[in-house]
Amino acid sequence: MVVLAKGELAQIALPAAQPPTADVPAVDLSAPPGPAREAAARALVAACEENGFFRVTGHGVPAELARAAEAAAAVFFAWPQGEKEEAAPAVGYGSKRIGVSGDLGWIEYLLLGVTPAGAVPVTFASSSTLPCAAAAAGSSSSSTPASPLRGLLEEYTVAVRRMASAVLELMAEGLGLAGAGALAQLVAREDSDCMLRVNHYPARPAAAEGGGAPSLLTGFGEHTDPQIISVLRSNGTSGLEIALRGGEWAAVPPDGDAFFVNVGDTLQVLTNGRFRSVRHRVVVNSERSRVSMIFFGGPPLGERLAPLPELLGDGGRSRYREFTWAEFKNSGCRTRLAEDRLSPFEN
Repeated sequence: MVVLAKGELAQIALPAAQPPTADVPAVDLSAPPGPAREAAARALVAACEENGFFRVTGHGVPAELARAAEAAAAVFFAWPQGEKEEAAPAVGYGSKRIGVSGDLGWIEYLLLGVTPAGAVPVTFASSSTLPCAAAAAGSSSSSTPASPLRGLLEEYTVAVRRMASAVLELMAEGLGLAGAGALAQLVAREDSDCMLRVNHYPARPAAAEGGGAPSLLTGFGEHTDPQIISVLRSNGTSGLEIALRGGEWAAVPPDGDAFFVNVGDTLQVLTNGRFRSVRHRVVVNSERSRVSMIFFGGPPLGERLAPLPELLGDGGRSRYREFTWAEFKNSGCRTRLAEDRLSPFEN
């Protein structure tokens, strides 16, 4: 349930539109060594260069696990509002406010940080990233009603994190990097700053008596993800849109069995701009609710980030200055969703 104050619905209303359908390339992570894997690596690199968005097959994440986690989240979101707010400390529950800079959406969500001890809820603070979240709030009692959901989300996170590492290993091969783990180790270390976000976009509200409801609402406003990559799965309801290279919006075909991967700002930096951090948004245009689970793969807070030397190209010019992930997080959380967070770090 999303409860908006007077006037807030108008803030997230969007004009009616019918964007074209995006052509989303597929990358097979299970391709065997040899020509098939080389072809998969080339396809992955091409997708990252074009729109920074692709889907993966052969990923190894059990379908039953993904469906169970999604179903458990849907049950939680169906609870009475008071019960969800009471359980908020255990699962990082929030609604309508995205970050701390005033962005709103027709959304409620769970936000968990990934730590060596498992997935723990996070709270908002100025040190957060987009989606804005601060450090873990600490583990809650296993006797809380939300703990079975927590357990499923933890198991799901482990599987998707493993898949994200496999994506980055294949990516390193496609880029010709010296070590296959050059990128994967950034999200696989114990101190890597990763998160899981579960978003629920309730069905579009019906028209009120004597008035009308907008045909489209902002679920999650346009933005890029600051991390290295994001891995997304949804329940097959439409709404996700990506900005193509020319700037026009395209609708991602709904697919309840697919995993989609976004290139994030940090990967754009590491590749010196060769890969494109994809701008995307979620539009609420359906009478069916949408549930999506997004794993954000980020590096350790103290990791120093700059274009990889192998990818500087002719002349060796770096488009970005060196910075730490903590520095980028602190800078990004002070911005609105749609702002360009990379420009302050350009040379």
